[in-house]
Amino acid sequence: MKLIHFILGQIILLVDWLTSPRSPKRSSEEQAAIDARLAGLTLYHYKACPFCVKVRRAMKRIGAPIQTLDAKRDPGAAEQLVAGGGKLKVPCLRIETTDGGVEWLYESDAIVAHINGKLA
Repeated sequence: MKLIHFILGQIILLVDWLTSPRSPKRSSEEQAAIDARLAGLTLYHYKACPFCVKVRRAMKRIGAPIQTLDAKRDPGAAEQLVAGGGKLKVPCLRIETTDGGVEWLYESDAIVAHINGKLA
């Protein structure tokens, strides 16, 4: 079963690499404004997870420079995810709120909607 997961993961990564979307071209002022709106967001992911790939592709398509942490390869990131979000499930978006709190958002569609909402 591990071999099948490995092979499928490699196929997912290859297709993602071959069909990677382009980030939009923006002026430095426009990009700085987007960076400010997206500050405080961190995406916890696994490199070959299809739902994580979906979120990362959406981020690239809209030019969203969000910090990413690989919870599979980085034990510290996995610990943060479990401690903060309560479960080791990806993708997960860590959202620092304006009042200093932290929210954890799971599910790829909800994450993409949240990021798009920040840019609207």
